[in-house]
Amino acid sequence: MLSCLGVAGYGVFGYALAAPGTTVHPEMRAVFERYSAAIYAHVFGSMVALLIGPFQFLRSMQQRHLNWHKKLGWAYLVFGVGVGGFAGLFLAQHAFGGRVSQLGFGALALLWLGTAAMGLRAVKKRDIQAHRRWMVRNFALTFGAVTLRIQLGSCFGAGLAFESFYPWLAWTSWVPNAVAAELWLRRRRGSTPAGSN
Repeated sequence: MLSCLGVAGYGVFGYALAAPGTTVHPEMRAVFERYSAAIYAHVFGSMVALLIGPFQFLRSMQQRHLNWHKKLGWAYLVFGVGVGGFAGLFLAQHAFGGRVSQLGFGALALLWLGTAAMGLRAVKKRDIQAHRRWMVRNFALTFGAVTLRIQLGSCFGAGLAFESFYPWLAWTSWVPNAVAAELWLRRRRGSTPAGSN
């Protein structure tokens, strides 16, 4: 939760308070200037998802404040994943790092939107267990914004050249999250008594 708040705070500083384009790599500024509307939509949509997402998994929110859970869920899906995901899908075509980056960020955007759609479909069918599983997968992808910043800092700290590591972060920032979420879900399903899932 704290890491999500931290990255959202960085987004406010980097894209609302600082001069436009000053917090991105110099080689990415041309894309920022050309597609600034899409970048702002992606950044602020993702911030909504980061700020709302952790609270949606609190048992008190799911059980005692179900009405708020539903309202925040709609905000998460529409303004967070919806706006952030479609903008991200567009921007993936122009990602720094060539084809590796474009495919990585494109796959992330498609899976982010797809898992959100499956989560919404499940809850509309009143399949709450399936809804929870899909939203765990979805938030694991949302959390890619956090792991991306951690990996950026680690690579810069190690003295690596930006152009050498950034394309691979388009994959390593979210694939381990997705794998970890799937393993956790399988382990949890395996430990659930038959008939209760």
